[in-house]
Amino acid sequence: MGSVKASPLGQHTVYADRYDASLLFPIPRADKRAELGLAGELPFCGVDVWNAYELSWLEPNGKPRVAVAEFRVPAASPNIIESKSFKLYLNGFAAERIEETALAETLQRDLSAAAGAGVSVVLLSPGALDGSKLAEPPGELIDGLDVAIDHYGPPKAGFLATGEGSVEESLVSHLLKSNCPVTGQPDWGSVQVDYAGAPIDREGLLRYIVSFRNHNEFHEQCVERIWMDIARACRPTRLSVYGRYTRRGGLDINPFRSSEPASPANPRGARQ
Repeated sequence: MGSVKASPLGQHTVYADRYDASLLFPIPRADKRAELGLAGELPFCGVDVWNAYELSWLEPNGKPRVAVAEFRVPAASPNIIESKSFKLYLNGFAAERIEETALAETLQRDLSAAAGAGVSVVLLSPGALDGSKLAEPPGELIDGLDVAIDHYGPPKAGFLATGEGSVEESLVSHLLKSNCPVTGQPDWGSVQVDYAGAPIDREGLLRYIVSFRNHNEFHEQCVERIWMDIARACRPTRLSVYGRYTRRGGLDINPFRSSEPASPANPRGARQ
């Protein structure tokens, strides 16, 4: 465990051809949460939902198998797992002879150790996914608003405002973009804001989401920043924020933060 600069991100990499749990690189959540004024008990709960589309291993007889894996990392875990290290770790199973049950148990053990909390693992064969439908986060899309925008970073919570009255609604935008804090590569995503309370000004919310466009932060950190900014500026009685990011290196990361315990669905969006 260490600083992001010590991770495999942005560095020349020799891809492992055998299983190696030491490839996983944990990054403490505490530093970025301190920037948000978070210490002690968290004001939200949630989970980081990872989908891995490039997982393969060998059966004991040597025949290859493939699967799509879903991993759920609790938001309360002390660490996130750096994505390139995650990819390198998964790639190491490609030449390993292992039973599927043992593989799932190994993944669960190693990832839980890296995250510092229990990580759930589900392996799905391509056949099990046959007929799966694409589905975007439910809610009212705000991207069509006729609004002029000229601020693309840093994130500006001052754009957030509320009106009179009380509503319960879900607002969705596909215009979320941020950058990897190490490589500068773009991270593209959609975000759903589901809340109850005074109505959030939609133009202001869209300006706020776009203000992440040149911001350098990991997916999990961006979603926590969005949750905290909305909670502080708009004071909803209930709030959840779900980021659905496009994949990179065969992995997509989908952080969910909520004021109430919930287990989010994991629909694959059209861009995922």
